[in-house]
Amino acid sequence: MKDYYKVLGVTKEASEEEIKKAYRRLAHQHHPDKTGGSEAKFKEINEAYQVLSDKNKRAQYDHFGTGEQFSGFGNAGPSASWGFGNFEGFNPADMGDLDDVFSVFFEGMGFKSKRKTYQRGSDIEIAVEVTLEEAFHGARKEFRLKTLIACEKCKGQGSEPNIAMKTCTACNGQGEVKEQRKTFFGQFAQVRACDTCSGSGQVPEKACASCSGSGRATGERVTPINILAGIQSDQIIKVASAGEAGERGASAGDLYVHVHVKPHHVFGRQGDDLLTKKEISVFDVLLSRPVRIGTIDGKTVEVVLPPQFTPREYLRVPHEGMPRVGRTGRGDMLVEATLKTPKRLSEKEKAAIEEIEKRHS
Repeated sequence: MKDYYKVLGVTKEASEEEIKKAYRRLAHQHHPDKTGGSEAKFKEINEAYQVLSDKNKRAQYDHFGTGEQFSGFGNAGPSASWGFGNFEGFNPADMGDLDDVFSVFFEGMGFKSKRKTYQRGSDIEIAVEVTLEEAFHGARKEFRLKTLIACEKCKGQGSEPNIAMKTCTACNGQGEVKEQRKTFFGQFAQVRACDTCSGSGQVPEKACASCSGSGRATGERVTPINILAGIQSDQIIKVASAGEAGERGASAGDLYVHVHVKPHHVFGRQGDDLLTKKEISVFDVLLSRPVRIGTIDGKTVEVVLPPQFTPREYLRVPHEGMPRVGRTGRGDMLVEATLKTPKRLSEKEKAAIEEIEKRHS
């Protein structure tokens, strides 16, 4: 009695996945077309796999064994097809690549591949620089892109104007063709997209002379881009269907705009907050006088210095930063203060300051 578990090199407790892995490894190793391969061994491996990969057949094999006692399979001996086709007369040369065989096998079991359609247009990526003011207010820019666009002559249809499309004779308008494939599992019917019409079922009666029937040609497209107020540097804007045109009416690709915000001579940026510097008089600090500070939108705001303010601190001006994209409100403006002191003091002024210092020491 043949020991199918021993043939595949697995134990009787092996899982379905372990059996499948062992089978694939051995099938590759002993394929007759490979150096050192063996047709007899290859056939034996397949015979073992056909039994152990099926739950019902495996259960009966575990109970009855092979040979004469294997009658529980309806008088089907080891050379029977088990529903996959007979191995007698099997020619390994018909098998092809194992990955392709498994693909055909699963399609034959009802797992069809997706129907091919005309090629979608490629995506395009461009870069754009904007000023901080444009990022603050928002902007609308136009770009001239040299790319594949719908053919002007045939309007993207691929046929000469006023000439109708006709049914593809290669697939009789079905958009797909059926092929018979022979594998070691048996013979299967494989359905794939028609190469002639790319799955559409129709072809031009007369291909457009300008685009050779592709429905697209090199041209220039003017594309408007909306820069949202508050946009961050390195953000990407997607403009749907603004990329390359697709073949014969297929969907266009998308346009991806990489935004870079130029550095500003006055303001830095930290998220939605703006950073700036301001020189403040020591007398403004001592007397807690309001300080006038310019904002990104051209206004001037007065900021009252808080008690015990020190130049090491940031002055926070609420709601004078950048707009928040997708949210209401604005960030803050953070002011880094630098202290401005008098260059010269008279003896009388020095004495006055020393008197003040004594009172507060």
